[in-house]
Amino acid sequence: MADLVEPLYELMAERVRASRVVATDDTVMPMLAQGKTANARMWVYVGDEAGPYNIFDFTLNRGRDGPKYFLKDYGNVLLADAYGGYNGVVAGNGITRAGCWAHARRKIIEAEKTAPEIARETVALVRALYEVERRTKELCAAERLEVRRAESSPVLSALRDRLLGWKEQLLPKHPMAEAVNYALGQWAELTVFCSDGAVPIDNNVSELEMKRVVLNRKNSLFVGNARGGRTAAILASITSSCRRHDVDPQLYLTQLLVNLPAARLSELPDWLPDEWKRRQAARPA
Repeated sequence: MADLVEPLYELMAERVRASRVVATDDTVMPMLAQGKTANARMWVYVGDEAGPYNIFDFTLNRGRDGPKYFLKDYGNVLLADAYGGYNGVVAGNGITRAGCWAHARRKIIEAEKTAPEIARETVALVRALYEVERRTKELCAAERLEVRRAESSPVLSALRDRLLGWKEQLLPKHPMAEAVNYALGQWAELTVFCSDGAVPIDNNVSELEMKRVVLNRKNSLFVGNARGGRTAAILASITSSCRRHDVDPQLYLTQLLVNLPAARLSELPDWLPDEWKRRQAARPA
């Protein structure tokens, strides 16, 4: 089955790399290895409206080679957490790396008990950033950017000043100091959204897809080998992209497996989940 739909998977991945912004995340995917399990990885790459698919990729480890290979032809914005492996992915190839405010806020909240006043003030400022996002959700990128520059940029400036002040006050090993340094250490990435209206303030969309993988991991426990991991990634990409377009995965896969063997290569785009949905809607009742 995986061999049959792999060309469709590759086409979806190609479309994702045509996106202005790609959000990514990863998680452990246990794989059998000589009677035990090894910590392989499952990655997700979520495209924007230019490439509206969720693509999963299986690798044997968390090294940068996996995302570097997947994104080898990509040159726009990569939205991710602070994982250092992405540094080698974006360096020298034109990719702009954007940070995730959900991760930065989470670090502050995790250290809240050690410095409640700092946590309260920081979370209030971050909440102000998210309020701007809520109000501009339906705007186009250019209009959203205009509002962000007018309202979010001053909040960011105030927050950075407060973080720098707290950094001087806290002992280096203090839990809140580590949370503060997490934000300051990727400040350039965390402020990209104020220079590009198409960039989301966080990568929660890819984290949500990873939660589905984690849930499935609790049921399936592991993959048997690298090929099994690849198959899992392909099937997860198709079912996740179906959900994204409100397509019944079972109905879609049934028709796909019946018709794809006879389809010409030029007809492959017709079987993308969103295109398939349009064709179904255009059919006579």
